Amino acid sequence: MSTLLIKHAHIVTMNDHQTEITDGGLFIRDGFIETVGQASSLPDTADEVLDLTGHIIIPGLVNTHHHFYQTLTRNIPAAQNANLFNWLKTLYPIWARMNPEDIFTSTQTALSELALSGCTTASDHLYLFPNGSKLDDEIQAGLSVGVRLHASRGSMSLGESKGGLPPDSVTDTESNILADCQRVIERYNDPNPGAMTRVVLAPCSPFSVTGDLMRESAKLARHYGVHLHTHLAETEDEEQFCLQKFGYRPVGYMQSVDWVGADVWFAHSVYVNAAEIDVFAHHHCGVAHCPTSNMRLASGIAPIKEYLAAGVNVGLGVDGSASNDGSHLLAEVRQAMLLSRLKEGITGYSLSNDPSRKLMTAREALWLGTRGGAAVLGRTDIGSLEPGKCADFFAINLNRLDYAGGAIHDPLASVVFCQPTRVDYTVVGGKFVVRAGQLVTINETELAARHNKAAKRLVSG
Repeated sequence: MSTLLIKHAHIVTMNDHQTEITDGGLFIRDGFIETVGQASSLPDTADEVLDLTGHIIIPGLVNTHHHFYQTLTRNIPAAQNANLFNWLKTLYPIWARMNPEDIFTSTQTALSELALSGCTTASDHLYLFPNGSKLDDEIQAGLSVGVRLHASRGSMSLGESKGGLPPDSVTDTESNILADCQRVIERYNDPNPGAMTRVVLAPCSPFSVTGDLMRESAKLARHYGVHLHTHLAETEDEEQFCLQKFGYRPVGYMQSVDWVGADVWFAHSVYVNAAEIDVFAHHHCGVAHCPTSNMRLASGIAPIKEYLAAGVNVGLGVDGSASNDGSHLLAEVRQAMLLSRLKEGITGYSLSNDPSRKLMTAREALWLGTRGGAAVLGRTDIGSLEPGKCADFFAINLNRLDYAGGAIHDPLASVVFCQPTRVDYTVVGGKFVVRAGQLVTINETELAARHNKAAKRLVSG
């Protein structure tokens, strides 16, 4: 048994009452929170005692959509100014050169970046497996970093020769895909509370897989009780593709292949109408909101306030590191808040003429990054700091220049409104992944060198 005692911090619980404790602390036993409360009410001793006076402690952020491998193709000149479809066509041939070591290295890079931004649980969508690559490469890398991983076994079966977008070289047969999906579920998926690894089935998108693969993936996932994930309604191009190829708008197509339910969440979902939002709400589908990526690729602004008003679970995602060029989830919390406010301005919002519509607050944005993300992934053991939940949290020292003049007024809001920086501590299951601003589990300098070498090889061909 191991115990950890954190004392004298500003605790943001994100519980149902939004409780904040000014001089608070946590007592952790074997990776789970045993007590949260005033520092004076906690035990005096533990295997490790950490005084975090001047720090704010927030539940670990939950990343609901990413493509770790894309850290290898950040800022490619030919893809800097392209929309989604052209961006993909530019990068597919480069990604086709990846090998298992590239998947391992890029996963370590992305998860390390996420940990340094306060993320403790991440879902990744790996949908191409060139040159012997497997989901196993990602899962092993995830375990080496120490961040919880929902590894999505993605797939592409609809190549250019069959009317799809990706080149045939990065697609696979549906029988191979389904067999490997079954293999990785049986080998790696852990359904228990506190799980470090869960497997998700995730055909890539309507324009890269067939309807048959969507249906069979849904059947397989429900047989094993795992979740389903895909891209949906990200761009107007996709909307036109679905109408021409399947005779449905994207959401209607998902209904036609049995892809609605509480075990399903969609990335982006920018181009949806009111009736389709109601479909999501009625069937309890989740949405991964990726504000930076949607701006980077000029895809549009998702109707997040409408989703929330309808009762749709919404989490945040940094998306691929070639359509965001970073993996800073706390920055995504800030972007979600600011983009929501911009959307209100574009649609003519005014406090004076419509007081019923309010601007998204810092606390609402942080809820998306914690409780919202946990709900989207179907997890009840993370997302808040409460007895019985995983000891997943991050801490920031507010006595630094970045927060001067802001944290004295509202510590929590300052973390969202002020420009995000590296966190000081990230703890997953009671174990430090980041301590005093430095990675504990990974040698950052060595990783950066290894990653740059791989990226240079891929781009040079």
